[in-house]
Amino acid sequence: MKKIILLLSIVLLLICNLSVSAAVKPEAKPRHLTVILDWFMNPDHAPLFVAKWQGFFAAQGLDVEWISPADPADPPKWVAAGKADIAITYEPKFLIAQKQGLPLVWLATLVATPLDCMITLQDSGINSIQDFKGKRIGYSSGDVDGVMLTRVLKQAGLTDKDVTLINIHYNLTQPLLAHQVDVVTGAMRNFEPNEIILAGQKPKLFYVEDYGIPNYEELIFITSQKEARDPALAKFTTALQQGTAYLIKHPEESWQAFAKANPELNNELNRRAWFETLPRFARRPTAYDAKAYQQMQVFLQQQGLL
Repeated sequence: MKKIILLLSIVLLLICNLSVSAAVKPEAKPRHLTVILDWFMNPDHAPLFVAKWQGFFAAQGLDVEWISPADPADPPKWVAAGKADIAITYEPKFLIAQKQGLPLVWLATLVATPLDCMITLQDSGINSIQDFKGKRIGYSSGDVDGVMLTRVLKQAGLTDKDVTLINIHYNLTQPLLAHQVDVVTGAMRNFEPNEIILAGQKPKLFYVEDYGIPNYEELIFITSQKEARDPALAKFTTALQQGTAYLIKHPEESWQAFAKANPELNNELNRRAWFETLPRFARRPTAYDAKAYQQMQVFLQQQGLL
């Protein structure tokens, strides 16, 4: 009898061990996603940072890595070539790349409003677009920025021949402060105006959408057509929306975390940009405005870019 009881005990113990072993599954390895930014990490990317900092990506089973491009024109090409899963780019540049044959699709919106503007100094004597006539205009990009400037000038009865265009690359503020140019175009209204203010000058802004440019989304996430149905991308946008919501509710806490993680950006310029960009982030990143995209597409076709 004792042998039978002992044997039953051993069998029960083995069954329990097998049950426990079957119940304990190995932890799934996080899915790695690479995001290529439009430029170096900055306050424009706050929801992306917060989603990672707060663990929203990890909760979705994602390991998200972002990298900065050597050239802002690279992100769409990288995604199309399969070198990155997701890219951040500008709506007009996305539409141009798409029409040029790159297999790209829109994934989500980051900054839902235009940031582009033209800036002059308050004491320049320039009070309207008509006053651009005969002035030196600094620019950094000749494609989209160029056609936007052409359209703005046309609204005032001017052409490119009425101004002197000077390529100042990506250093927009210093040439303006040094009076090497009278106006800069392609400036971001959450950065360059603050840079001018911190230099002791007063900027005057002209917003492109006030002069015939359709409303558009400044920064968007794109991916390749091949990867568009990957479930990991839906998880990415879910975490992104959570990151945006947390950012809006906790702006100061989020800024402090960002500044600590990026000490080279912990300065007054980036602090101002951080808070000024908050109302511009898309609360619902996956809400696609087809009508607005169509309007921008028509505009780019009219300007000969598509």
